[in-house]
Amino acid sequence: MSRPHYTDKNSIQTLRDGLEEYYALNPNVTDPRKLPPEFAKILLAHDVSHVVYGCDTGMYDELKILPLTWWTSNYKFRDHLRTIKDPTISPAIRVMYDDLIKEHGVIWLYASIFFVLPQLLPELISMWSKSRKRECFVPFLDFEPLLDRSLLEIRQEFDLLPFLK
Repeated sequence: MSRPHYTDKNSIQTLRDGLEEYYALNPNVTDPRKLPPEFAKILLAHDVSHVVYGCDTGMYDELKILPLTWWTSNYKFRDHLRTIKDPTISPAIRVMYDDLIKEHGVIWLYASIFFVLPQLLPELISMWSKSRKRECFVPFLDFEPLLDRSLLEIRQEFDLLPFLK
């Protein structure tokens, strides 16, 4: 199977179209548009991040997307910590975790983290270095104005191309 269009660094499809492609290719992912709005927004923002950053749902990209989001968007590590502690929103994180386990199993989850993390470490160091002097951050929760813009345009505006392969 060929790679999804949204993972193409120079994709001109809209964010909305990329998100539709993401859900079509990942039927195992819980669609936040069908969940209560109080925590669906964080799930949807995470899925939008997959599309904006051109990440699939393999363990390599799952481990890459969170630090990439912290370093290049307006959703920082401190926001993530608040989200985890918020009883209204924290169930969303459980939904993402449960989706991974449902698809692959708990042994796969932890074994793949163990094996993938050393491979990802050099890229994480490179991403961290590239993100140090950022002045323009991707809107994480307020992504709606970006939905009808091309992925290439978004990636150029927020200087994300150096982070995509």
